[in-house]
Formats: sequence, structure tokens, C-alpha cells
Amino acid sequence: MSELEQARWYVVHTYSGHENKVKATIEKAVKTRGMEDFILDLSVPTEEIVETKNGKTKSKQRKIFPGYVLIKMIITDESWYIVRNTKGVTGFVGPGSKPVPLSEEEVKTMGVEKTTLEIDFEVGEAITVKYGPFEGFMGNIEEINLEKEVVKVLISMFGRETPVELEFDQIEKI
Repeated sequence: MSELEQARWYVVHTYSGHENKVKATIEKAVKTRGMEDFILDLSVPTEEIVETKNGKTKSKQRKIFPGYVLIKMIITDESWYIVRNTKGVTGFVGPGSKPVPLSEEEVKTMGVEKTTLEIDFEVGEAITVKYGPFEGFMGNIEEINLEKEVVKVLISMFGRETPVELEFDQIEKI
């Protein structure tokens, strides 16, 4: 697959409050026109906010980037046309409305695409810490949290076992 044919994430500017409508409209157009191979994914990133009002706790979803929809697509005349002419879309983010793809770093930072790390650790396994405040310490894995990409390790410190949380890339098997 050439660089041109690879799907990338783009940012589309919408009227504020129309993000979910735009997402739904584009998804419908993709199905109708059979464009599933060109427009692969749409996202309106949200975060959960917990508020306490009058002693009552409510949790609600808040848009992280109001006025924007993220689209993973391959730019062709037709895919560009579908997105650009969707009601509520004011244009792609980029110079002169020319779509500029997000860098891999931006995609990671925005949390649009979850990249899952392949790990070959098991609970109970002996590891050593590669870097960080516990560099050089050895311990045994107590827990593995795939979602947060961390492990809980029991490290022998000051003559007793102390649980510490470490990221996957901070440890290696002994």
C-alpha cells in the first residue's frame, strides 16, 4: 500500500453542538455510497465529568474538542466531497481548508486510537526495572492492567515487599 492509499486521521471543523449529527450523517453517507474502504472511522472524543450540585453527584459526558470531528479516511475526490458537503461541516482543519493528517503523536495524545501493546509478562513473573525512580530494583508482578498499560510489582525495599505501579516499558523479564 502506498503512502497515498493509507488511511490517516483528519480533523473536520463543525458548527458547535453539531458534532454528533455530523458524525451520524457522514456514517450514513458512507453506508449509502459504499465508501467503507475510504472513510473508516469517525470520532467525537468525550470525557466523563463528575459534578456535584446541591449535594447530588451527576456524571456526564463532555466533548473534549467541541466543534470538531475526527475522521480516519483515505482522501479521494469522493470521500473529500462527502465530508466537505455534509450539513454542519465548515471545512477540514489545515491551511486553506486543505486536509492535513494528524501525526501519530497527535493521534496518541488525543486518545483517538487505542494502541494495544503486546506484552509477554505474566502475574508472578520476576522482572527488573529498566528506568525511573526504581531503576535496578527487582520484583515480582502482582497485577497487570492492560487498559492503563501498567503493572503492579512487589519490590523488596527497606527489608520488606512494597507494591509499586510501573508502566509496561519500564520493566523487563529477568
